[in-house]
Amino acid sequence: MSSSGRCGAGRHGRDRRAQVLLPAPGRARLTGDVPSTAVVGGGIAGLAAATALAERGVRVTLYEREEGLGGRLAGWPVRLADGSRATMSRGFHAFFRQYYNLRGLLRRTDPGLTSLVPLPDYPLRHRDGLADSFAQVPRTPPWSALGFVALSPAFGWRDLAAMEPRAALPLLDVRVPEVYERFDGISAEDFLDRINFPRAARHLAFEVFSRSFFADPRELSAAELMVMFHIYFLGSSEGLLFDVPREPFPQALWEPLAGYLRGLGAEVRTGTPVHRVRTLPEGDLVVECEGTADRHQAVVLALDTPGLRHVVGASPQLGDAAWREDIAALRTAPPFLVSRLWLDRPVREDRAGFLGTSGYEGLDNVSVLDRWEGEAARWAARTGGSVVELHAYAVDEGAERKEVQRRIVGQLHEVYPETSDARVVDAVHEWRADCPVFSAGGYRRRPAVRTPHRRVVLAGDHVRTGLPVALMERAATSGFLAANQLLTGWGVRGQVLWTVPRSGRSRLLSALATRAARP
Repeated sequence: MSSSGRCGAGRHGRDRRAQVLLPAPGRARLTGDVPSTAVVGGGIAGLAAATALAERGVRVTLYEREEGLGGRLAGWPVRLADGSRATMSRGFHAFFRQYYNLRGLLRRTDPGLTSLVPLPDYPLRHRDGLADSFAQVPRTPPWSALGFVALSPAFGWRDLAAMEPRAALPLLDVRVPEVYERFDGISAEDFLDRINFPRAARHLAFEVFSRSFFADPRELSAAELMVMFHIYFLGSSEGLLFDVPREPFPQALWEPLAGYLRGLGAEVRTGTPVHRVRTLPEGDLVVECEGTADRHQAVVLALDTPGLRHVVGASPQLGDAAWREDIAALRTAPPFLVSRLWLDRPVREDRAGFLGTSGYEGLDNVSVLDRWEGEAARWAARTGGSVVELHAYAVDEGAERKEVQRRIVGQLHEVYPETSDARVVDAVHEWRADCPVFSAGGYRRRPAVRTPHRRVVLAGDHVRTGLPVALMERAATSGFLAANQLLTGWGVRGQVLWTVPRSGRSRLLSALATRAARP
């Protein structure tokens, strides 16, 4: 691994400290009798794997159970009560500037990333009146972390003095994957208690990270929390600012990428769930769908957690007993709700495109889509209204769903009072419970890209990579790693990858953290 990159962080570059992971040497692409590979799952991980393979001459068939690509970033058409058409999705996603590999995937069809638009801030608000912003926080480590402390009303210097320095020092030099060995066994909540992290700042700052995993901080692995802190505060200079798609996910991202794959000769089969995978004595694999059985030389399982459990459970020839038990043990995070409201009047002009919220009885964030999404903006301009989206994460399994929907709309009226008089032209409430959960102590059993079968690999945001990546970037990175694993076996050079550094960037902070780790 070398450590080079273009200077300066931003939409079109990467942090100068970003690290490059070079693939194994090999030919540029396959020729002649090329192998056929099934990529099962058309989310980010599957699209990354399919792209890397097809670009190098592999015959790729991409299977996706839904009618559209994108996985948990898919979109689908809905008709509103006023007769207009709109695109519904599973909700807002932030494309952070540290998502080097995901952004590299999107550049296949959009070299300048013109399909993304930056939001000016990442504001946070607590119900008790505290508010934070990341717009003015310095982005160069370690000033990023110090700047957050200095500028945050939720984190005073007295709070800093009251923290347990020896216990807190590991935050300053997170090393991946070693951080999982040391801190995966405790929860994020317990770790923050251990270092005496101030309660107010915890709600505003660290809760954002745990909620990004759709998880309760009392259950989330402390190691995952620390990796997120490293990615955004001390491992890179891109900070916590991000971009969002200018149009709904299908139009902006996935339809162009599907066209790109087809142009490379890949077959894209949507609306085609895979039921199981069989192995043949000579080593090939058979992917079984409804009414079809296709023969391939390799398989990438790029499924979400329930999908992976289902396919592996129905494929008794795959893997060994220990691996299969680990797959069966994978869990999903609690249910979450995305409520999108089409209102007959605008919200106030100064409202942010995205606002993280805390203390509002389940409401975790509010997006005003017409601030940045073209489709929503056109509807708002035509009707004089606005399009607002609400998220509620980690909802109690036993909660009455209509009551949760009613409650978070009520919380919207508290956050943005002008919405209380608005008429709801239409509303779509989307409930899901298929995100991976990263519970304390679960890292050892999470699957890796490699499997016991040399021609079967895994990809997804639930897959271990050994790199400081998370969420959508983990999905993209794992997809490229899965492709690289197969390409190496065929003597072909794979995809170059980038990550933030695997350890802290400050020698002084690293030395202090190392000293704190000694008995």
